[in-house]
Amino acid sequence: MNYLYLLFYYFIIYPIYKLQFKKIGKRTRLKYPLKIQGKSNITLGNNVLVQYKTWLASVPMANNTCELVIGNNSVIGNFNHIYATKSIVIGDSVLTADKVYISDNSHSFDNPQIPILNQPIKQLSKVKIGNGTWIGENVCIIGASVGKNCVIGANSVVTKDIPDYSIAVGSPAAVIKQYSFEKKEWVKI
Repeated sequence: MNYLYLLFYYFIIYPIYKLQFKKIGKRTRLKYPLKIQGKSNITLGNNVLVQYKTWLASVPMANNTCELVIGNNSVIGNFNHIYATKSIVIGDSVLTADKVYISDNSHSFDNPQIPILNQPIKQLSKVKIGNGTWIGENVCIIGASVGKNCVIGANSVVTKDIPDYSIAVGSPAAVIKQYSFEKKEWVKI
């Protein structure tokens, strides 16, 4: 980012965001977001970087409450799509690569006579991503949680919870290694 943009961001855009978001921390930057929906339900910690053309949404279903939280020192890659209808909490120091999709909901497709576009949204489980986790390029996390200090390999689809200190890959994602504190190394599962 060039110097003039930083001045513009911190003296014009950031003060506006402070009024609109539930909370936005110090030194937090959003680089040309694609779309932000439900700002009043979004909390961004200190020193968060949300990269180019990312879509953040925290839009409750019916009369429910909704939250999207991104913890301190986290970096959200380019072209990410993070859409909460109940709860998505991303911990501290989480890194996402580009084109990551995280959602706690899905489209219903129960009635084959009705276009999926016209069917209701289906609420899935809350999503929590633990501190220190790295999410690779093109990963989808849909209604599942990922533990702390995990690695989710590129192109993986996470639909079931991943425990702490795990490496998971594939579609659907499966744990292939876990860190052994006893052996002080990653051990194949």
